[in-house]
Amino acid sequence: MRPVSIVGLHQITVRKENNSGLREMAEEVALGAMSNAGVDHIDSLYVSNMLSDELQGQKHLGALFADQAGVAGVEALQIRAATASGAAALRVGYLAIASGEVDSALIIGVEKMSAGVATPMIAKALDGRKEVPDGATLISQNARLMKLYCRTYKPPLDAIAHFPVLAHKNAAHNPLALFRDVQFSTEDVLSSRVISPPIRLFDCSPICDGAAAVLLAPSDRAQDYKGSPVRILASSVATDRFRFDDRPDPLMIRGARLSAEKAFNQCGLSRDDISFFEVHDAFSIMACLSLEAAGFSQQGEAWRMAMEGDLNIGGHLPITTLGGLKARGHPIGASALYQTCEIIQQLRGEAGPNQVKNAEFGLMQSVGGVATTVITHILGVG
Repeated sequence: MRPVSIVGLHQITVRKENNSGLREMAEEVALGAMSNAGVDHIDSLYVSNMLSDELQGQKHLGALFADQAGVAGVEALQIRAATASGAAALRVGYLAIASGEVDSALIIGVEKMSAGVATPMIAKALDGRKEVPDGATLISQNARLMKLYCRTYKPPLDAIAHFPVLAHKNAAHNPLALFRDVQFSTEDVLSSRVISPPIRLFDCSPICDGAAAVLLAPSDRAQDYKGSPVRILASSVATDRFRFDDRPDPLMIRGARLSAEKAFNQCGLSRDDISFFEVHDAFSIMACLSLEAAGFSQQGEAWRMAMEGDLNIGGHLPITTLGGLKARGHPIGASALYQTCEIIQQLRGEAGPNQVKNAEFGLMQSVGGVATTVITHILGVG
């Protein structure tokens, strides 16, 4: 397996509603990433999207976007892993380069969620026979996890509210973030509208539109491209029992733990080497559980890190450094690609006021369903 680097990137502003169509959004980030890398041709294209067939009535996005971007003829596939689809597409591109099968891979993530009612469509990431018929959604299942967590570990009332407050604080300096102008306190979180008890409105990432793309190449050829390359040091996937009701300990998201362990073993790094962690904070409770499962905190203790400032930009382990899914926005198919672009910004020293000092290694986890599939990537300089 040969080393793989990211040599180009492009992302657009996350909006509540983007006036461009899905294919135009994809074309913009595809051409932008290619331009950023200084190329006009690619060998392969991998697309991440979850909802286009139901919200836009469009399948077969790989070939469609290749044609739209003017690279028809290349290998072009759509990759899905529910709400972790972006990370899955990144992993497929990584494996394609690492195996020597292709020499360049463009990864596009795009989602236009404003086109319809997304929540019941997203719920299809759950068990269609045993959960969805009873009215379960990702919101309701995460609410059950949050209720169980609070009952089991008894954190202070405002403990988990510190996660969305931090995300919005960091988004203030991200010009591409949906909620860059929205700040609030833990009191505001606790007084926001109840969506599914105990989850409130400010615990949830928003419905929105967005697109981002990265271009991958073999590391030994990375200097042939314009930008400063960033290495993909590890890429791993693990799964848990499909329904969290079937898990021995629902509060230990085993997929996150297993994929993190695989990733650390792949690259020979430890948790102490990680400069910052881009968690999948679609819901406040998932950020908390991810920190614990990945081994950065004991079970039932990650909320202390949020309350005590350990997760701030200048803290021991910064998270959601440019707003995360909560405040930058969570256009599902594109979310992991935004995370990837933001890690690159940090590692290149281009994160502005949100720059993590001496950033050397960035960890990213993406969660499919209720942590049924978890994909971990570790990126590093060079």
